[in-house]
Amino acid sequence: MNFKPLPEKALKLGSYLIVADLHLGYEVSMAREGFYLPRVFHEVVGKLKGLLKREKPKGLIVNGDLKHSFVPEWRERKELKAFVDEISPMVEEIILVRGNHDVGILWLRELGVEIVDELEIGGWKLVHGHKLLEDERFIIGHEHPAVRLRDEVGALVKVPVFLVGESLVVLPAFSPWAYGNDVLREIVSPFLRRYDPLDMRVLVPLERELLDFGRLGDLVRVMNSL
Repeated sequence: MNFKPLPEKALKLGSYLIVADLHLGYEVSMAREGFYLPRVFHEVVGKLKGLLKREKPKGLIVNGDLKHSFVPEWRERKELKAFVDEISPMVEEIILVRGNHDVGILWLRELGVEIVDELEIGGWKLVHGHKLLEDERFIIGHEHPAVRLRDEVGALVKVPVFLVGESLVVLPAFSPWAYGNDVLREIVSPFLRRYDPLDMRVLVPLERELLDFGRLGDLVRVMNSL
């Protein structure tokens, strides 16, 4: 089954829309540490609802880290319920593939959310990506992949990216707070230690288009020549 990356940092696979790493409740966690950030819940939900309205999928799959905090608390629970209440009327099913941040979340089953550790769709296995598994083709999140690009005057900007290979697809984080992990400097997911990211295509999602920067290894050579 073919997949279609979308400029809004989502993936269409068959009749499903897939996103990863929403990290709802991130601002609550930061506030506990003394860092106060504006709430982006309505921005995230609004963007996702716009995607669902346009793409009209049967179901929504969150490929891990729907929530952020490792310590469940009531404000995060309220935000998660509001998320399900907003999204569930637009799809037949919501499926959460559990990520490492998704602790204390089984109560969402009472709201109709299906919660699994892995999922097989159209020859692809969906897992969050924090634990290495054996199979042939994977779609993962977890990495928050990004690259630093240099412009003609030498300024650097870090942008989220899709990494697309024959056996592995890595989704960018859907959360606007996830600034991204520069995959040229550090690898987080064990999957990217098995599958060489230099052989993967780099797709940069913009508001209305997706830019294909070719193989990551070729991009590195170009950047080093500037």
